[in-house]
Amino acid sequence: MLRKALAGSLLTTALALGASAGAMAELPTESITTGKLPPPNPYRIYLHDVAIGHIVDGRLHVIDGDNLRYQGVIATGLAGQAALSADRKEIFVATTYYSRLSHGVRTDVVDVHDAQTLALTGEIEIPPRHAQSLHYKGTIRPSADGRWLFVQYATPATSVGIIDLKTRKAVNEVATPGCWAILPAASVGGRFSTVCGDGTLLTVSLDEAGQVRTQKRSARFFDPDKDPIFIHGEQDGDTYRFVSFHGEIHTAHVGGEVASYDAPWSVLGAADRKQGWRPGGYQVFAQHNASGRLYVGMHDKGKEGSHKTPAKEIWTVDLASKKRIARSPGNDAIALAVSQGERPRLFAYDGVKAAIAVFDASRKLTLSKRMEGVGETPTQMELH
Repeated sequence: MLRKALAGSLLTTALALGASAGAMAELPTESITTGKLPPPNPYRIYLHDVAIGHIVDGRLHVIDGDNLRYQGVIATGLAGQAALSADRKEIFVATTYYSRLSHGVRTDVVDVHDAQTLALTGEIEIPPRHAQSLHYKGTIRPSADGRWLFVQYATPATSVGIIDLKTRKAVNEVATPGCWAILPAASVGGRFSTVCGDGTLLTVSLDEAGQVRTQKRSARFFDPDKDPIFIHGEQDGDTYRFVSFHGEIHTAHVGGEVASYDAPWSVLGAADRKQGWRPGGYQVFAQHNASGRLYVGMHDKGKEGSHKTPAKEIWTVDLASKKRIARSPGNDAIALAVSQGERPRLFAYDGVKAAIAVFDASRKLTLSKRMEGVGETPTQMELH
């Protein structure tokens, strides 16, 4: 009886397996595909994350700023610096790779990604001098005409790599001793300025081969000993604005062979100074060009060394009147970016809770929504 029962059980199992195999054979063959992204809009966010906990494998988070959903992530290697091309069709990432991940043979490249698909489309090898630093807007910038890509080098001696985007080759390295951050001119493609430690601006003009035609230094436009500026600058054509540690606005014009500047002015009143209000963060302010408004992350009880403190408030400053016109909750922002054009939105990265706060910036700032738990150690946002 036992033998018959076992035989029956085995027969039942075999029939079941056969039926299952038959059913599986009827299933269609799966193929792995990549989802298609919607076309970029002015609210798409590129969140630059150095990922200090695993710095050899950084991230560029691509987020839909309309619904605050992830669209993708681009690997950026060791302290990779990313920027959109002048026509917004490509993403350039200047980065470092080692053959043994954290050691071994060093290779520096500019990775090139398609901005629509985020796919890697190529790479440009550069000298092993890419600046392994936190993300700031001035560490990699395209020229306004799309011909050149400027990359900050540091060994720690500072220089700027010149990449010809027609030939996709590095063609020159310009020594810029004691100067940092790249400020391309809008009116001249082969021209950029850089901020020097003595408070001046060095302007470099290139010829058609990417070689230096002129290299001229301006008069001092800020005093680095009394009131240094944050290295983050906001551009409107050939004009760049900077904010100082004590809340002064410095305006520089970089269209000519020698940069010029306007007299500085302060966003602070007498009462603000008594309360110790100061700017703080990394991407410390944003500028909406059409409306002439600045959005500055501020904290009170400021002191020497508090310049990285997240924002307690965000101040809206009118450039025409040179006055503060509104104060809004700061959401612990360490990075601010505002979309250009009509219906502007201000995006603030909360450095305490790792979140993105979105404000309607068409009138007085109004918080509309937040995205929690995004990024690890980002310091910069760029909008499409």
